[in-house]
Amino acid sequence: MTFLNGAGCRQCALPLERDLGDASICGACAAHPPLWDAARAAIEYDDASRKPILDLKRAGRREGLTTFATWMALAGRDLLQDTDLIVPVPLHYRRLASRGFNQSAWLAASLSRRSGVPYCVDALVRHKPTPSQGGLSARERRLNVRGAFSVRPARRDRVEGRHILLVDDVYTTGSTLNACTRALKKADPSHISVLVLSRVVRPSDVTI
Repeated sequence: MTFLNGAGCRQCALPLERDLGDASICGACAAHPPLWDAARAAIEYDDASRKPILDLKRAGRREGLTTFATWMALAGRDLLQDTDLIVPVPLHYRRLASRGFNQSAWLAASLSRRSGVPYCVDALVRHKPTPSQGGLSARERRLNVRGAFSVRPARRDRVEGRHILLVDDVYTTGSTLNACTRALKKADPSHISVLVLSRVVRPSDVTI
């Protein structure tokens, strides 16, 4: 596997030829910064990592969770130092009922146990039953998740004024993470950071 270890662009976790620390910003983020404040990724989504990630994402196999959380904690160690609450990307309740699990929530819970930072599995609600993002272009992904998320009113006080760490399994184009960040911002957090298990780097992998 290709371990990114939190290096690369500090705003989108894209690997760069040279790591300049906090000054590492890719051209795309310099021109159009994402809505969140910082992002880190543990591993690259590639031929070596694809099977264990899809075993978790589609088959619900949890035997690697502790290892995945350890990798994520190492990649996002600087972010976790200031994080008040870990929030996973949610599934729509119909998809959750049919699948029986949310892999992002599993990662958030395992990361919480590993780091000691509390998490809230239902801070965000996915109230729009969007089709899968798989096979969609970047523009189609943005349109697919537009307005799909909101902060649960009963959890607003846990988000307001806090440093939120948004957790997902795979960063592909960032459309879902941007939609979640936009929803979180309406609850007025102090900061929003992103931590993912894997980052798509090659365009050929965008179909996940």
